[in-house]
Amino acid sequence: MIITEMTALVFAGSVAAGLIGSVTGLGGGVVLVPFLTIAFGVDLHYAIGASLVSVIATSSGAAVAYVREGYSNIRAGMFLELATTLGATLGAFLVTVAPTGWIAIIFGIVLLFSLVPFKMFSPDTSAEPVDRLAEKLHFDSAYPVKGILKPYHVRRIPLGFGIMGIAGLLSGLLGIGSGATKVLAMDRVMGFPFKVSTTTSNFMIGVTAAASAGIYLSRGYIDPGLAMPTMLGVLLGAVAGTRILIASGTRILRIVFNIVIFVLAIQMIHKGLIGGM
Repeated sequence: MIITEMTALVFAGSVAAGLIGSVTGLGGGVVLVPFLTIAFGVDLHYAIGASLVSVIATSSGAAVAYVREGYSNIRAGMFLELATTLGATLGAFLVTVAPTGWIAIIFGIVLLFSLVPFKMFSPDTSAEPVDRLAEKLHFDSAYPVKGILKPYHVRRIPLGFGIMGIAGLLSGLLGIGSGATKVLAMDRVMGFPFKVSTTTSNFMIGVTAAASAGIYLSRGYIDPGLAMPTMLGVLLGAVAGTRILIASGTRILRIVFNIVIFVLAIQMIHKGLIGGM
């Protein structure tokens, strides 16, 4: 395959990754890393390096539109970033000592874990009293639903903060932005509405990825020839995804979220077990 053909295919796949990452709040890296490693045989470390650059592009492309539309909870996102950036820095240091097969298996397990319906085992947070910590930090807000602002209350901040630290660790280790774990924490633990969870996740993933991208760059894991088409493609897909998210219903988004996560998880675990990474 000549370089121009490979670049065009990488770009096309990156557009799809950015679209899915923006719509689901996962970040384009969740699709991009398996795409590069499985379809093109790119070394996992270089795939993660390109993914981190594209994750920053995804966040930049989608976050502005979501903030303008009034979906993202900026105050909560900035607070939770304290945990994710610390975790991302640690994860980037750990990546050099972990075998690529293990990283691939961890990648798949994390994705499958995000599919567990935790709400089946926890009470409805809407019935709980107002969280005093959230009230003091002014995290409670409202988001637009058919032109009307619908209020919501944030809860379980310490638990959510701890999960965000794990999300940052996985981001630095796997290069995925950890949108799945962030959506899990905000939607199923902290009581954010699903659209607010995905949009706030998009806002956060760029900062998380930037915390570890510098470490990958210093170690030579970011190849400009690979990172450039992925970054441009993901950015284009992310911008298109913002329009789809705003117009789509929550049920459809959850279906897309679950299908994409399941398929990619199985692929990565299989590759990790057979030593194909």
